[in-house]
Amino acid sequence: MTYKETLDWMFAQLPMYQREGKTAFKKDLTNILAFTEELSFPERKFKSIHVGGTNGKGSTSHMLASILQEAGYKVGLYTSPHLKNFTERIRVNGNEIPKRKVSSFIKKHKGFLEKQKLSFFEMTVGLAFDYFANEKVDIAIIEVGLGGRLDSTNIIIPEVSVITNIGLDHTQFLGETLPEIAFEKAGIIKKNIPVIIGEEQKEVKSVFVAKAEEKQSPIYFASVDNENYKTDLLGDYQKKNSKTAIASIKKLNGFSVSEENIRKGLLNVVKNTNLKGRWLILQENPKVICDTAHNKEGLSIVLNQLEKESFKKIHFVLGVVSDKKLEEVLPLFPKEGQYYFCKPNIPRGMSEVILQEKAKEYDLIGENYLSVKKAFKTALLDANQEDIIYVGGSTFVVAEII
Repeated sequence: MTYKETLDWMFAQLPMYQREGKTAFKKDLTNILAFTEELSFPERKFKSIHVGGTNGKGSTSHMLASILQEAGYKVGLYTSPHLKNFTERIRVNGNEIPKRKVSSFIKKHKGFLEKQKLSFFEMTVGLAFDYFANEKVDIAIIEVGLGGRLDSTNIIIPEVSVITNIGLDHTQFLGETLPEIAFEKAGIIKKNIPVIIGEEQKEVKSVFVAKAEEKQSPIYFASVDNENYKTDLLGDYQKKNSKTAIASIKKLNGFSVSEENIRKGLLNVVKNTNLKGRWLILQENPKVICDTAHNKEGLSIVLNQLEKESFKKIHFVLGVVSDKKLEEVLPLFPKEGQYYFCKPNIPRGMSEVILQEKAKEYDLIGENYLSVKKAFKTALLDANQEDIIYVGGSTFVVAEII
């Protein structure tokens, strides 16, 4: 199979959560355990840091990888979803897995994958772990896909577990309240392994403390630290993520990381890891900013930062996925903006007409467009040089314009 045929086959096997939504979510580790046994347990052949949480886990994972690369280590990085190319999900020292490795891996294990009926995510986790083991990485940063307790990545025994924060996202799988969601995320806390909690939130602190006590795991809250390092990642929210990354590095035993490595690592995240889509400024005059924030907590911070920008008028190219709780996110947006409603080009994308109608209830007014590109093109034509265009609402909207 060619690389394209391989990806088409992977996407077609079973629904893929990022594209399809709830039908693709599997609350079970049976398949991934069977697969890693078939692969001779690659996850036991490298050290790791496991990163979960509602917001910031991707940025924090990239920061950790960058710092460890600056310290001279060979670092694997597994994240999801991808923005443009599938190979973004699996990297070593910032370099994406070669396409031929993806094709040969799937070809070799196709019989098992078909028989066991693995999901797209389970296949990808197996591929990542196998690749990191074969590449003999010194350490891999593994980002949780969804939740924690029953996520396919949760078969590793890491050096440190990290939970950035808890917000109301994916409630149809993880629970309707913050403590319920925290319980699922706390599932990555392992016996005697230190756990770093990025933000101390009173609604969920007791959930983490109880789980850490049960597992006899030392627990640390990064938000109490006063260290402020600069980072090349521009969003205001990155201050919290950098504190979490620093606290995690300081609890990582057996690795030699200097203050200079931390400083340079945080200043070179994009260069070292090729991170995309976080408060990304695409152009000036008019200024175009895109960001992958897509839930209440993430959007609150991003929209607050937008308010600090100077502009004559602000234009929002906005699209969301169909399971998004609009009553939580739409009230955050300013009424004085001009809106361009669009549907991300995935089956799970919400109709631009439905989004437009719902937005009207919150006095957010604008036209709807059949595609993200058409909406963005129109916003560029409408905006003058002193305006700002913000593109977001979903990772998949951002992916279509960068």
